[in-house]
Amino acid sequence: MEMDQLYTELILEHNQDKRNKHALNEFTVSEHGHNPSCGDDLTLQVKIEDGMIKDAAYTGSGCAISQASASMMIDIIKGKSVEEALRLVELFLGMIKKDVTDDEKLEELEDAIALKNISNMPARVKCAVLAWHTLKEALIK
Repeated sequence: MEMDQLYTELILEHNQDKRNKHALNEFTVSEHGHNPSCGDDLTLQVKIEDGMIKDAAYTGSGCAISQASASMMIDIIKGKSVEEALRLVELFLGMIKKDVTDDEKLEELEDAIALKNISNMPARVKCAVLAWHTLKEALIK
């Protein structure tokens, strides 16, 4: 199986998997993100206790890339400190901008590394980064 095919399957899998797509009963921060260019819309809820992300989930609608990216991001940040989550946001954004190209460093992004080549599709970049920018806004408030 070629890497592009594997990455496409990961995106489809995360888009269809609803384990991270629901409202949280308890959360400490909530942030709304919207991509007017294609209509992606999500609300991210995060439960933070003692500086640690205990839970996170999102609701909303959008293309497969935006939904998969949100799901992948949530898988990565659960159990991390707020500072670590913010560092991972910067790592992801650096990957998309092609500022970070070291695959060893990018392994920290787990499944989200599947979105690495989105940078070659400028119209889809905003879809991939929506959840990550929304998380950053939520955490720096």
